[in-house]
Amino acid sequence: MSPRVVLIVALALSVLGSAIGNVYVKHQRRTLVVELHALGNERDAMQVEWGQLQLEQSTWATHDRIQALAASRLGLRMPTSDSLVLVVP
Repeated sequence: MSPRVVLIVALALSVLGSAIGNVYVKHQRRTLVVELHALGNERDAMQVEWGQLQLEQSTWATHDRIQALAASRLGLRMPTSDSLVLVVP
């Protein structure tokens, strides 16, 4: 075989390898873009859930609710002004 034929075959194989690599990289890119969008949607859903949980926590921790539970479940009540002792350093 002449050096020219070897060079042409080598260049043809290089072009073919480059084309296959290009197709592979584009496929990987598309796969990663789809995964990125799915993760973005999941992040958005988690942010909505986080907001709902914060709202629920603030509802459960209101002062009036805690005071009502202390009175009904534990029998606690606010002390009268006569029973308060002020300690001054």
